[in-house]
Amino acid sequence: MSFANRYTKTITTGAGTSLQREYEQVNVFAIVRDVILAIVLLIATMFLWPFNTVPTGYRGVVTQFGAIKGIENEGLVLLPPWQKLALFNIRAEEATIEGAEGSTSDTQPVKVSLTVRYSIATDRVSEVYEKYSHDGNLSSFVSTATQETFKAVTARYTAPDLISQRAKVSADINAALRQKLSLYGAQVINIDMRNFSFSPDYMSAINQKVTQEQLKLAAENEVRTSEAKQRVKIVTAEAEANALKAKADGEAYAVTKKAEAEANALRVQNAALAQNKDVLELRRIEVEKVRAERWNGTLPQNVYAGTPIPFLNTGK
Repeated sequence: MSFANRYTKTITTGAGTSLQREYEQVNVFAIVRDVILAIVLLIATMFLWPFNTVPTGYRGVVTQFGAIKGIENEGLVLLPPWQKLALFNIRAEEATIEGAEGSTSDTQPVKVSLTVRYSIATDRVSEVYEKYSHDGNLSSFVSTATQETFKAVTARYTAPDLISQRAKVSADINAALRQKLSLYGAQVINIDMRNFSFSPDYMSAINQKVTQEQLKLAAENEVRTSEAKQRVKIVTAEAEANALKAKADGEAYAVTKKAEAEANALRVQNAALAQNKDVLELRRIEVEKVRAERWNGTLPQNVYAGTPIPFLNTGK
């Protein structure tokens, strides 16, 4: 190959490589450009996307440059790009207060643990979002308000009343806390009060008092039982005495009546004999007849003077 041919080929080969490199550079630039455009489009879509969703149990707070423009209910929400949507929880939440302290009217320290369930009033979402919380969590406000309420309520009761009227104390705390939390746009669902306790010394004194009261009641019951038994015995004795008296009176009455009847019979019989002496003779004949019927025909071996001999009486 001559020098001229080699030179021409070299020029041709160098020009082709240069064009290929330029083509490859153009392709890389196009890819980078497309990627950048896609990212910009995605970001723009994210910021300009008008469709938003408010889930169940929430409200959507619509703001424009920081100012509240409205409250949206659950569901699909369409917003222009210059407005934002913040989700606000209106479901039931709870705040637990361990060892809330108070003092009774008779200066006895008392502690209690409470759990307060609450929710944000739906008509006050805008107010709560603006003043207290951007997500509906008021646990710190509820905790503080509950402790203040507990102190105020327990100060109206003596220690024994706190124990004996626990249901009323709980109702008073509930009512006072409802009123206090309404200032923050919250509504109380319910309150669980547990671990209600006094100082160990006071609890020991209460236990001793309860024990003494139980012993006193037991003694009083025993006395009442003994008195009842005595009354039963007295009533039983009186009943038995009355029964014996009634029996004796009955027997005496029967004897008296029998004697009166026998006396009357004798009087009647004597009167009859006095009126008719033949009756006496008839009785004597009846007696002799009975003796004759019973005689076995044997005469007595010894006859004493004046002794009658059967069937030998010849007297007329």
